[in-house]
Amino acid sequence: MIKKLLTSLVSILLCIHTYAQHSDENAHIKQLKLYEDTLKNLGKTFINDENDLARKNANYKFIKTMVSALKTPNSFLYHFDSVKTISIINSPDNRFRIFTWPIMNEDGSYRFYGTIQMNTGGFLKMYPLEDYSPFFKAPEDSVVNNRKWLGAQYYKIVPVYAAKTYYILLGWKGNTVKSTKKVIDVLSFNDAGPVFGMPVFDGNGKTRKRVVFEYARQASMLLRYVPEQNLIVFDHLAPPDAKEKNKPETFGPDLTYDGYKLKNGRWVYVEQLDMRNVPDNTSNTVDPQYIDPKKQALRDKKLVPTSH
Repeated sequence: MIKKLLTSLVSILLCIHTYAQHSDENAHIKQLKLYEDTLKNLGKTFINDENDLARKNANYKFIKTMVSALKTPNSFLYHFDSVKTISIINSPDNRFRIFTWPIMNEDGSYRFYGTIQMNTGGFLKMYPLEDYSPFFKAPEDSVVNNRKWLGAQYYKIVPVYAAKTYYILLGWKGNTVKSTKKVIDVLSFNDAGPVFGMPVFDGNGKTRKRVVFEYARQASMLLRYVPEQNLIVFDHLAPPDAKEKNKPETFGPDLTYDGYKLKNGRWVYVEQLDMRNVPDNTSNTVDPQYIDPKKQALRDKKLVPTSH
């Protein structure tokens, strides 16, 4: 009889515990939805508003709200699907996810913001990303931490399981009213946290720690990863005239393609790729995974400043 009573008591306690867990989870989800609605509206403001101060104030409030949201238990599992003005991408191994977005300055340049959220299974572990772009003297030769980040809005993460696991990041960087940049960056982790940059790009007479492209603002550049071939493919950029070879703000695609091929954990430069052998109809368009805030704002039928 005592054994049956104990068994019944354990069952009741388990039911109470399970109910309490579900109740907590429902409360967390409800709170995250409220945060998501706020983030959605603030995001529209920092993209659409013509006033520079209004955009920056909205961004400041957005950051505070995002931090509060991510402090909610198990927030890593929440997708923030309606917040279309930023990029949120998970690493394929689900080890972390990256939030990134740009804020346009009055002069048409951009400053980037973001954070890396680690998948801890519960508590919040995150690394804020601080855009250090104006102070880089040699971005292709620099290895930095999250406090000296070469800001970009990422649209693709590619894990590379070499002697030390690292992640290729493809990103749109914006730049000025005259030119746009894209970047192939490298993310790894050590005991202190994230590390950006790694000497794994071989070709053109040197080894690079990341690759930065610059081209005319009105142009469109292809930069994408082809998993079937372990290949990063991109437009070859060239000036319209040989006299402008030192003016990247005039560059544009010349209808040929180059790339980096993964070999033994490193990326080897290859020229004159035959695009007929590259699957998935790789055309001269922005990668479909790239979240363009201007296009999103146009879909919202609101006014947006200068084009990407």
